Amino acid sequence: MGVDFSLYVLKGDDQMVRIFIDPGHGGNDPGAVANGLEEKNITLDLALRLQALLEADENVELQLSRSDDSDVGLSARAQLANDFGADYFVSIHVNAGGGTGFESFIYTSAPTETATYQTTVHQAIMQEIDVTDRGEKTANFAVLRETIMPAILTENMFIDTASDAERLTDDAFLQSVALGHARGIAEIFGLTI
Repeated sequence: MGVDFSLYVLKGDDQMVRIFIDPGHGGNDPGAVANGLEEKNITLDLALRLQALLEADENVELQLSRSDDSDVGLSARAQLANDFGADYFVSIHVNAGGGTGFESFIYTSAPTETATYQTTVHQAIMQEIDVTDRGEKTANFAVLRETIMPAILTENMFIDTASDAERLTDDAFLQSVALGHARGIAEIFGLTI
C-alpha cells in the first residue's frame, strides 16, 4: 500500500507556507459568555498556542487577525487573510447554545480540496481530545465565504455547558486542542511541529 501524497501542498524550497489564524471575536465583542468565561479570551489563548506550535517549522509564515483583545470586523478578517496570500485560514471559536464537544465548518460551496483539509484537521483534533465529535459541517459564515483560500472554522467545546467550560480552563486540555489544530495543518502542508 503506497503513501497518499494528495493532501500535501508541494512548494518550492524558497516558498513559505502561509497560515492565517483567526481568534474569533475580541475587543467590544466578547463572543459567547457563560460560566465566568468569555469566548474572545479562550480563542486568543488557543490561537497563540497554535502560533507557537506552528512556528517550530521554519517554512511556515503566520499571521493572526488579532494578537490582543482588539476588535476586528468579519470582513476585515477575511481581507487580511486574502491580502496576506494565505494558503490556509483557520478561525477558532468556542460554541454555545447547549451541547458538548467539537465540530468544524467549511463554506457551504467550498471546493473538494477544502473539504479534504477539513477532514484532516478535524480528525487530528479529535485524536488529541476525548470529547463528543459533533461532525464536519458546512455553513455560510462570513469568514468562510469571503476568504479566497481553503478555510475552516472550528467550534471548540460549549462555553455554556459546565463540564465543557471546566475543560476550557484546563491548561493541558487547551494545549491538546491547539496541538490537534497544529498536527492537522502540519499533515496537510508537510510541516514539522
